[in-house]
Parts: sequence; structure tokens; C-alpha cells
Amino acid sequence: MLASIATFALEGVDSREVTVEVDVRPGLPVFTVVGLPDAAVREARERVRAAVLNSGFEFPLQRLTANLAPAHVRKAGPSFDLALAVALLAASRQLPPERLESCAVCGELSLGGELRPVHGAVAVAVGARAAGYARLIVPYENAAEAALVDGIEVLGAPSLQRLVDLLAGRWTPPAPAARSQRERSREIWPDLDEVHGQSDARRALEIAAAGGHNLLMIGPPGAGKTMLARRLPGILPPPSFEEALEITRVHSVAGISDGTLAQERPFRAPHHTISPSGLVGGGSTPRPGEITLAHRGVLFLDELAEFSRPALEALRQPLEEGVVKVTRGQRSLVFPAATMLIAACNSCPCARPPSDCTCDGRDRLRYHRRLSGPLVDRIDLVCQLDASPQLEVARGRPESSAAVRERVLAARELQLARFAGTAIHANAEMDARLTDKHVRLPADAMRRLLSGNANSPLSARSHDRVLRLARTIADLGGRSKVGLSDIDEALGYKLTFPLGVAA
Repeated sequence: MLASIATFALEGVDSREVTVEVDVRPGLPVFTVVGLPDAAVREARERVRAAVLNSGFEFPLQRLTANLAPAHVRKAGPSFDLALAVALLAASRQLPPERLESCAVCGELSLGGELRPVHGAVAVAVGARAAGYARLIVPYENAAEAALVDGIEVLGAPSLQRLVDLLAGRWTPPAPAARSQRERSREIWPDLDEVHGQSDARRALEIAAAGGHNLLMIGPPGAGKTMLARRLPGILPPPSFEEALEITRVHSVAGISDGTLAQERPFRAPHHTISPSGLVGGGSTPRPGEITLAHRGVLFLDELAEFSRPALEALRQPLEEGVVKVTRGQRSLVFPAATMLIAACNSCPCARPPSDCTCDGRDRLRYHRRLSGPLVDRIDLVCQLDASPQLEVARGRPESSAAVRERVLAARELQLARFAGTAIHANAEMDARLTDKHVRLPADAMRRLLSGNANSPLSARSHDRVLRLARTIADLGGRSKVGLSDIDEALGYKLTFPLGVAA
């Protein structure tokens, strides 16, 4: 007899429908799995055998053939266990096959028949909804996470026995227990009122948060670069529901989700020894990298010049397009990477004040060459930090994150209204067409931009980025039109070499 059930395989942060077919025929007892299974899927034969027997069912001592279709797609991981067991029980008439219609399953089995959670429950639910299935059955621990996706009924089962009872109509599962949402107060993030001085850098941080722009801070150790970067999440707007679902989906695939809808934007700060595949994703079985885990949030690269040149160069395409494209063999996967890059580095290798610097010209040139021109060209704001004098540190308490966040939220509201009906969330995401539409310069501002271009040549990319940055500066000031002062300030944040010299 033949029976089949739908399940889903992860491809990047998406899922692909896989039909699990099981054929039971008289012959020598053998259990064969075909359809490009990896080692974990081939091992599922033993898990399914033990789970079926320990759940009180009969394991057919006949010739069993399981096919995972489409056969040309490589199948990996233990999430096919449940589909194999359900299809086997239906093929051996221990479960009515008609009960499997409009139903998809996904989960790992223990030897005792219990269902274990798997990665990517949100992506599986999105895929099942898109494929037109009415119900998705997953391990109970994954049910609340998968139920975040509207438009499909998600049911959680604790074991194979309970799942069969559910399909046979003998048991009704409780509604997925919504895990208590973490009420993450803004106080958990360090506050900007702890950073004294550095008014220029604080202004740059505010502009970056308001428009989603990339920012590079250059200065000596102890100037406050890392302090400022780690206070950025406290002034960012909370994610919308769609953005929160995107974040949760990525983290679910990576196995770092706690099963609740993301309440905050991610903040990732990898060490400078990270590999290119660790930073942008990849590997023999492609996995999301740090830039994808920071999707809709912040990727902070401290000591930027200490990262390997291949790792930094791998960031160029994701920063421009907002996605990472990974090709392995005949597979091409796309990982989302719409993130803000916040970076910090020293102005020279010795990292001492100019008066005590021991670096010669060759040392500086070698250090500067670690950051290529095309990479720096993708950074909207570059600001120089100096060691704060004691007088600034001793002054009264600086402005708090709450006050700055109010201005950022007001600027973001203007942008959401401007881009209503599009997939754009912030000024930094505008393409050339939208930039031309929403940034119209008066004559004096255009002359200033062209004059700045002549004195410090800007690439076509930098030209557009200056316009988007000026649009954000105007939004922070509540101005509907971009003026001369906005262009002046935006040009002041462009970098020319050597490091730390602004245009």
C-alpha cells in the first residue's frame, strides 16, 4: 500500500514543500529511504522503527520504501522523522489515509515516540500556508512559535501516539500555550546620558537611528565608540509586526528563538576573528551569518580594521542590496540582510593620541588599506571622536536615550508615511528612483553638493547616499524639503582617506 504526507525542508530562511511517500509491499524486511537524504535523514529509519514500536503500533516486517520528493533536492536534518512515521502508519493501514488530506507535519522523533522540537517552525508555517494546507502539526514545543503565522491552523502534539489520536479524531489538543512575552523595558539598554561629551558622535548616532544609515566611528581607545554603539538599540523604534515576524523567522531557523514574537531589534557584535562565512553566511550546508541574524537590527563591528580583508569585502554586496546570495553546487539561497552597520576603529595602528603616535607613513598606509574604498563608500556617516577633556566629562548629565528616541520616532513616522504602500521602511533603503522622487534640492543646495563633489570627488553611489542622509537630517528637523544646511551637514560626514579626515 502507498501513502503520502507533506512536510517542509528549510532552504535558507524559507521552507520548501517535500512530499514523503511510503510504500509497503510483501518481501524481505528492509527499510529504504531515497530522495537525496543526508546522514541524519538516513538514520531516521532507526528512530522511526523504535518510535513506532514504543508507541504501541506495529512496524511492518515487509519491504518498505520511502521517497522524499522532489528527489533532486537534498534533504537534511531530523525534521522528516514525523512525516516518515505518519506516512508509514497510513500505508500499513494503522491510520486512515484520508485523515492526512490538507494536513502537513514536521518534527523529530525520540526512540520512545515523543516529539522533539525542530528549528524553523515559523518558516515551516509560512511555507505550509503558502502551499494551501489547512493544518500544520508540529511538536508541542514548536506550536506557539508556529502559531505566530496567521492563516493556518497550528496544532501541537507531545508524542506520536497523541498525533495518531488527533488524526483519528480521538483527541483534541489544547491551544498552543502562548509563552509569556518578555516585557523588555528600554531600561535594559545602557542609556545615552552615561556618555559625556562627544556631541558630534551623539548627533551622528541619532541620524543613523532616524534613517537606518550605516555609521563608522574613528577615534582613540577610551573615546566612547563602543559605549555609543551599545546604546543605539535604546533609541531605535520598536519593530512593526511584519518586521518582528521577519526577525523571529530568521532566529527560528538559526535555533536562537525563544518561541515568542521578537519585541526588540537584534544587536549582533561578532568578534573580529570571525570568518567570511560566519559573517555573511554559507558553509557546506548554508547557514545564516551574523549580518542575517542582525536583520532589521544592528550589526556592530568593533575594531573594524582588525577584521580579515575577505570578511569585510564579503559585506559589500549585502550592504548594497540588503540580501546575501549564497551558491553551493546547484543550490542558490538568499538570506535577508537589511541591517544597520555600526563600526568602530582606531585612526592608526598604535591607537595613541596624535602627540604620542609612533606610526610612520607606511604603518598608516598599511592600516588604512585594510578598509577598501568600495566598502567605505557604502558607509553613510563617518565621525571622528577625540578623547573627551575633563571639563566635558565633569559637566551636567547629558541628554537621555528617551529624549533622543522621541525625535527618532517622529522622523521614522514621517518616513513610514512617505513610503506607505511600499516595502521601504527608512530613508537608507531608498533606491535611485525613490531618491530622485523624494529629495528635490533647491538651487543653492544643488550648487553646494556639486561644489563638494568637485573638491572631494564623490562616486555616484556616494552622491545618492548624501541625498538620503540629507533627507533624514531634514526629517529630524521636521522639514518637508531638504535645504542647504541639510546638504552641508550630510557632506560633513563623508570620509576621504586617510582615516578620520572628513570631506
